[in-house]
Amino acid sequence: MNGNQDWDQVVIRKKAPTSAAAKNPSAVNAAIRAGAAVETVKKQGAGNASAARGPIKSAVKLENDTETFEHERVSSELKKQIQSARLAKKLTQAQLAQMINEKPQLINEYESGKAIPNPQILSKMSRVLGVTLKKNPGKK
Repeated sequence: MNGNQDWDQVVIRKKAPTSAAAKNPSAVNAAIRAGAAVETVKKQGAGNASAARGPIKSAVKLENDTETFEHERVSSELKKQIQSARLAKKLTQAQLAQMINEKPQLINEYESGKAIPNPQILSKMSRVLGVTLKKNPGKK
């Protein structure tokens, strides 16, 4: 009956810390408290490659760049064209918005010049108002 059982002691231990865990400051402090030998070495440049090679060559080009990135807004000709076509049909902004399945605020933004021109919305308005509306009426 006792011939099949193993009565030897079994010791379960945690895995040894990986190199990444050994670099962790809390792991280093724990090793120091436990009395283990810890060696720390400060690297030159601390892995910062950009500091080693100096300023970026294109920094001057970046400084001299004066281009502004803004979205194109509705032109004054287009907003006047929308408003006059809407008034000719005797529609309010809310009625026009309902006819093209958009919010009244969108029509307001188009007529005040705050909206970013959307070709789909312009084609809906063109169909309802019976006028050809283009993104930039002055340009070809």
